[in-house]
Amino acid sequence: MVALLALVVLAGTSCANKERAPGGGAPAPMAAIKQGEGQFLAYTHEVRVELDGERIGPRLQALAESCQKAQFGDCTLLEMSEGDYTPRPDALRHEARIRVRLAPDGVGPFIALAGRDGHVANRSTDAEDLAEQVADTRRTQDRLQREYEKLSVMQQRADVKVADLLAISQRMSEIEAGLEAANREAAQQRRRIDTQLVTVQLEPPSGETGRSEIGAAVRDFGGVFTSSVAFVIRAVAALVPVGVVLWLLGWVGLALWRRRRRKAQAPATGNG
Repeated sequence: MVALLALVVLAGTSCANKERAPGGGAPAPMAAIKQGEGQFLAYTHEVRVELDGERIGPRLQALAESCQKAQFGDCTLLEMSEGDYTPRPDALRHEARIRVRLAPDGVGPFIALAGRDGHVANRSTDAEDLAEQVADTRRTQDRLQREYEKLSVMQQRADVKVADLLAISQRMSEIEAGLEAANREAAQQRRRIDTQLVTVQLEPPSGETGRSEIGAAVRDFGGVFTSSVAFVIRAVAALVPVGVVLWLLGWVGLALWRRRRRKAQAPATGNG
């Protein structure tokens, strides 16, 4: 029975090899699993939108809500961030970023919403062909499924020994785990094909960076002024004791110098 089990496993492997290399090693033609041009392409869109600074926050919220409410079709919010950035020491920028996985028909309206009352400064689209990955996953699923079915038939036989039954059960558990992994991979591939990844970067125009920096400086004027006054007060408080000590040392030194001078002049007066 163990030998029979080994033959079943080898048969499953042989079938897989035949599927991958019909006709003496040549790869199986992709046309056998394709149902149309572009079906196995995973699209990725990168969009940069220039928008007035005060519009960035509300626009980010509008994009997030449109995704959560499926306004443009099935949508999954993957990333969302907003904050102030300093691309260089003398510049301050308020930017936002959102990344979603969206149904193909909703990509255009979603980008149009992002660029409303603004300027789409840059947009790029990339596509990854997943045809070979999809084919490999399907072959793996078919091979494991056939092997599992053969082992199920063997498991139902009345003349199976206990040791052989344990070996069959162990192998079936391994196949189940492999099938689950293959099914998850197939679902992820299908998700990447049926939906498209869209990343939108919201940022102010380049000329607005200087204005935002001046505005930030004006807003910080009071804090900077009070900090400077406090620093001066602390500096004076720290220097006053030093000044008093220096003044005392100078006064003592001057007194000693005058006393020595009088002593030096006294003999000369007496001789006269």
